[in-house]
Amino acid sequence: MKKEFSEKQIHILDVAEKLIAKKGFEGTSIRDISSQANINVAMISYYFGSKEKMMSYLYRYRVQKTRESFAEFAEIVKDGKPEMQLKELIKYVVNQLFKFNYFHGFVTQELRHTEHLKTDLLEFYTTFTSKIDDVIKKGVASGVFQNTPKPEDILTLIVGSSLFVIRNKNFYELYVTGKEETYLQDAEKKILANLLVTIFSLVGYSAS
Repeated sequence: MKKEFSEKQIHILDVAEKLIAKKGFEGTSIRDISSQANINVAMISYYFGSKEKMMSYLYRYRVQKTRESFAEFAEIVKDGKPEMQLKELIKYVVNQLFKFNYFHGFVTQELRHTEHLKTDLLEFYTTFTSKIDDVIKKGVASGVFQNTPKPEDILTLIVGSSLFVIRNKNFYELYVTGKEETYLQDAEKKILANLLVTIFSLVGYSAS
């Protein structure tokens, strides 16, 4: 983790993330966070300024952790076949988007004011597209892929489709069978299956 987060800040952010994931941003109070983190309420203001600003810090913290875990993940799959790598890369990003779905909607506003957050996201996106590009070229060279779609278009397709489903539950739940409490899990499976079919079609995947 980068040095700009102290041990105490990381502790508070970890606690806040768990509470917000469970109760939502509006349903989680500063008092809830401070009580769970075993700190004085004033410490939140001292470290972050406000609950809203803390959310911006939390998102940045999450992006940094995701970048680190992605680097480890990419290292693990680097020697796999191109089709396996592509599938796992798609699954990774979809899973991250759904796992931390409670950020979406809040961040759009914060991005206008937080240059550090923009930079962190940009670095993650460019790292991912570079990896996708490498995998597609490897697949074409080995003959399992026939086409070379732009990696930034692949990322846009993955993120755009996932966020649409996350943000439009009232619409998409009409097409997802299952219980309301399992909507996100069911929706993630459905959109992942659709993305795999679409993206493998775009690269012209040939199993033979």
